Amino acid sequence: MNKTDLVNNIAQKSGLAKKDVESVLNGLLGEITDALSSGEKVQLIGFGTFETRKRSGRTGRNPQTGKEIAIPESIVPAFKAGNKLKEAVK
Repeated sequence: MNKTDLVNNIAQKSGLAKKDVESVLNGLLGEITDALSSGEKVQLIGFGTFETRKRSGRTGRNPQTGKEIAIPESIVPAFKAGNKLKEAVK
């Protein structure tokens, strides 16, 4: 399912206009992005938690040359599913 499919499904189930649903969805995604970029955690009880995690630096290999390269540490987004979501997927 892509974003368009998601908007269409929500609009159909809620009776709202697609334009309104897309606006709300874009707002939600924007707020989650803003929170994560400022180092905050976004917790949606029952669904899951969006957070950032620190990935430590490590040594890797260039697949074309086989030469070792240093991969610097970075901060990456992560999602941890909540209990209700885990149960629904089982």
